[in-house]
Amino acid sequence: MTQTLQRPTRIATLCGAVLLPVLMTLASGAQAQAGGAATTAAPMGATTAAPMGATSGAMPGKNMRADAGMLRDIAHANLAEIATGKLAAEKATNPKVKEFAQQMVDDHTKALDEVNQLAQTKDVKLPTEPDLKHKASMAKLKLMSGNTFDKSYVKNAGVGDHVATEKLLMKTQSTARDADVKALAGKMLPVVQGHLKHARELDGMVAAK
Repeated sequence: MTQTLQRPTRIATLCGAVLLPVLMTLASGAQAQAGGAATTAAPMGATTAAPMGATSGAMPGKNMRADAGMLRDIAHANLAEIATGKLAAEKATNPKVKEFAQQMVDDHTKALDEVNQLAQTKDVKLPTEPDLKHKASMAKLKLMSGNTFDKSYVKNAGVGDHVATEKLLMKTQSTARDADVKALAGKMLPVVQGHLKHARELDGMVAAK
């Protein structure tokens, strides 16, 4: 009787010894598979969107400094012509000089608007007033009157500043890396060259008096 009862117990023990490793192996494989799936799944809320504030029209980093500097210089040139033009439109005694001064105000205001529009698309902050050099020149110009004023305005703002602006635009057109900046300089250059030609004619006329 004792031997009969012990036989099922031994069979159960043997079955347990055989099945337990198998079950553990199956459980381990299932756990590994679940872990692999969790690893390859994308995290909740993940996104591939571009960083906030990215601007497609902004200049590339390494080119921004030089091209932005040229835009600021062009803005300064236009601001100076507008300021001296307004002064000459009021104080000049020669009608031809007055007419020229008003044309400078009109043309350079339009040019400055274009510079501002481009600068906004490139995230470039521009000056809002003439530089210190031109402020000092205007202070001296305000103290003059009559033909002396006319001569000084035409010689310095008319001829001198337009010579400098022509060089600046030619440099920008040839060295700027940004295509839009190059195009703007190319568009403004013929206008400035026309102003320079006109100013040289006026300079000869007022100098003869």
